[in-house]
Amino acid sequence: MRIIIYTKTGCPWAREVMDFLTKRGIVFEERNMLEHPEYQKEALDKSGQWKSPTLDIDGHILPDSDAAQVEEYLDKKVEKN
Repeated sequence: MRIIIYTKTGCPWAREVMDFLTKRGIVFEERNMLEHPEYQKEALDKSGQWKSPTLDIDGHILPDSDAAQVEEYLDKKVEKN
């Protein structure tokens, strides 16, 4: 599974999602949109916005998410497999 998290420096919701994934042992790539404007464009192209955090999980986009939404999506993804 490939997870990209588009974040903004200091975003508490992004930190919460990254902490959740780390506790579950799930590898992810963080892309800070404030430090790298090209990531802001990627997030906008994928989701139509650039709120933090926006996740790309194997091509499925979760815009402006929180840890509970990510957990629910991942649990459903596991059930399907």
